[in-house]
Amino acid sequence: MRLLLLLFIFSNFLFSQKYDPLFVEAGNRGYHFKVWVYFDKKVDGKYIELSNKNLNRRVKNNSNFKNNWYDKKIPGKYKKELESLGFQIENESRWLNAVTVKCSKAELVKISDLPFVKKIEPVIMGKKQRLKYEPTLSYNHIRDIDYGGSEAQMNQINCIAAHESGFYGQGVRILYIDTGYDLTHEAFDSLNLIYQYDFINDDLNTANETNDEVANSQDNHGTLCLSVLGGYKEGSLIGPAYRSEFLLAKTEIVNNEIEVEEDNFVAALEWGEQNGADIAVSSLGYFDWYEYEDMDGNTAVTTLAVDIAASLGVLCVTSAGNMGNDPWNYIMAPADADSVISVGAVNLNGDISYFSSNGPTFDGRIKPEVCALGVSTYCVRSNTLSEYRTASGTSLSSPLVGGAAAVILSANFNLTAMQIRQALMNTASNSVNPDTSLGYGVINVVDAINYAYEMELEEKIITVKDYKISKIYPNPFNSQLNIQLINVRARDVKIVVHDINGRLIENLYQSKVLSSDLDIKWSPKEIPSGLYLISVSSANHKKVQKVMYLK
Repeated sequence: MRLLLLLFIFSNFLFSQKYDPLFVEAGNRGYHFKVWVYFDKKVDGKYIELSNKNLNRRVKNNSNFKNNWYDKKIPGKYKKELESLGFQIENESRWLNAVTVKCSKAELVKISDLPFVKKIEPVIMGKKQRLKYEPTLSYNHIRDIDYGGSEAQMNQINCIAAHESGFYGQGVRILYIDTGYDLTHEAFDSLNLIYQYDFINDDLNTANETNDEVANSQDNHGTLCLSVLGGYKEGSLIGPAYRSEFLLAKTEIVNNEIEVEEDNFVAALEWGEQNGADIAVSSLGYFDWYEYEDMDGNTAVTTLAVDIAASLGVLCVTSAGNMGNDPWNYIMAPADADSVISVGAVNLNGDISYFSSNGPTFDGRIKPEVCALGVSTYCVRSNTLSEYRTASGTSLSSPLVGGAAAVILSANFNLTAMQIRQALMNTASNSVNPDTSLGYGVINVVDAINYAYEMELEEKIITVKDYKISKIYPNPFNSQLNIQLINVRARDVKIVVHDINGRLIENLYQSKVLSSDLDIKWSPKEIPSGLYLISVSSANHKKVQKVMYLK
């Protein structure tokens, strides 16, 4: 039965004011609708355990904190009280301090009356990227390693040259979020799988299952997308990051309505971050029950989760969407996130595809960030052992960029997630004059590697040994940010805050420092949650750090 979107209004029920109250009827699933229940505090919560790989990534990305608010579990007493009222918790997010439950319209009042409930919002359904299949292509090869049908897409982003230099994504851990994965294909024989989890059926099997709503095709989309990124079969297909480590998350429910649910996506992203993912890649998009004004980087649940993951040092790559020839036209969440790399689709000539979603975001930021081949991209044929095909969609261009990011990181493990993002954008084909269709253009892996080296060298050159930022904490922060500088006596120091678009938010300090050290506290007023840039300058030296403010 198709999901119907109806309006309902009742005075004592609290929904987000940005949306009209929503009522979703889905009778064949046995419930009325599904909602996020947000809690007001994290009281007496315990902390999750973090691996050394996770902590090392956070330190490198200036997220060097342990047992922060995001690592604190949702208090068990909140969940127990909901369960005692007969509600089954479907998913939970410690990042959002929220759980999802299925309930009837009448039961919403019961939930909203609980004193620890902050707000209730609907779980948004959306559509996955539509794929178009094309005839299998063939190429003639003269290289030592035969890339088969994938040679064209790898050449376009200059990734084969990076492979020839010894960079294959080795040592990098990638989280892929999609419909599921059939790993019996020959292209996955050497896949370095670390963990996998099915967030739909709550088990460890990400392939097709008999209880999937479409048991014979659930994993199709994820299988072919994963092959573009990490597949390896010489003479047939080689992905950019075929030597990386992989975390595979099955999140998208595939049925006749092609539905997906944001809570599975958020749960998978948290799971991947906890298990040490350096990069998170997805080919999913959400827009059906959003408006264009919601593509502002601060509204959609998946968008918020992506920005939180980025603040913890995870580089997030996602499809821009396939709505360029649709009345919607624009990118879909989470491609509107401030820190994500959203990817458009081009043909082999580098021309933007008619279906690739356009920018800008509602608040005026350029989207997509970059592009890769999304027209007749070579991939495996799902649920076969050795067959291949081509397909079209930004679902295929996103894994090429995600794999390229892993190759760049394998060339220099000191790079932060935002440095890789910057390197990819500033060396892409349209970087001189970015626009709202190509963004910064088609990526160039070798140029990005070289740019990143130069960028790191520049940072080392301008660093003065006796002058440094000792600490900016906590990051993310809720009400107050602490900025500590050491060895700054007799220096003229300026500390300012800008938003992600470069607009001045506040001057925090501008004077000659009389003491050895300087402590500054910033308590934002009347600004939205989001990413901000703290700039500390003295003479010709400048240090910029990104922080996330959460109300």
